[in-house]
Amino acid sequence: MTRELTEITVVGGDETGLIARVTSLLFERGINIEDLDQAVRDGVFRMTTRVDTAEMETSKGELRRALAELGRELDVDIQVRFPSDREARRVALLVTKETHVPEALLKAEANGELADDGEAEIPVVIGNRGDLRSLAERYDKPFYDVGDGSGNTDEKRLLDLLAEYDVDLIALARYMRILSPEVVFRYEGRIINVHPSLLPAFPGAEAYRQAKDAGVRIAGVTSHYVTTDLDQGPIIAQRAFDVPDGAEVAEIKRRGQPLEAEALLEAVRLHLADAIAVHRGTVHVRESAELDPSLGLPAAAREANPDDPVDGEPIGRSGPAAPEHD
Repeated sequence: MTRELTEITVVGGDETGLIARVTSLLFERGINIEDLDQAVRDGVFRMTTRVDTAEMETSKGELRRALAELGRELDVDIQVRFPSDREARRVALLVTKETHVPEALLKAEANGELADDGEAEIPVVIGNRGDLRSLAERYDKPFYDVGDGSGNTDEKRLLDLLAEYDVDLIALARYMRILSPEVVFRYEGRIINVHPSLLPAFPGAEAYRQAKDAGVRIAGVTSHYVTTDLDQGPIIAQRAFDVPDGAEVAEIKRRGQPLEAEALLEAVRLHLADAIAVHRGTVHVRESAELDPSLGLPAAAREANPDDPVDGEPIGRSGPAAPEHD
């Protein structure tokens, strides 16, 4: 029997009975619920359920129509995603001004390296400013400016575009604007950001400056899933670099920016390969994953880690342990 998981997302006002109405509709059509997650933030309700539609007693079109009708009745937005409808996964790039991260992903897609199996595409680039229109056009991608001229985002327009392009994943490629629950809840577990620090250190704005002001000797970058808590989503991959004595912010940024692109690209590739899963707020690599992710330091750096001394073990792993002293 073929097992086909379909994702259904419900977003809207928090009303009693929402879950029961949706799950009853699915049960009546022979659809088995595999996973259900719900949350409420700032009065916005979100439910994401993954269901097995292999033996459902209806068609895909009829299921969409029934859920859309129920959504209108309950005044909520209900989206249905059938992953098997399309082989190539679609990644939307959200950008602001900086070119280094979005260009790295666009170049990877052009070289067939955005996904491990090559079956992924970037169908659209969306900015909250118009600065990167020329970059998108250079890679023959449609570009939409959904900002108001000051960087504030028209999120209704943003959501319309994400739906129009049937996006599977959103990559925040140095997108300098916080997404509201209206967006995050609709794409829970499908938004990846890259932040210029080793989270949880230095969240928020000016992370490189925070690193300089704190006098750190090791700084880094983090790719993570986006949640409604700023820079606190599950960490996927990190990269670290040394900070020279007296280094200014510009030098720290120069060292970090190439790693921002590397960390985000690795996170996107892991997600598209379904190689990672989030359990209790932490990202884990699936045992079935065929990729060999770095996640943190490259192999050469890991090999340089000292393995001596260790508490309770003799130095050099030979001879008697030194006596303990108070």
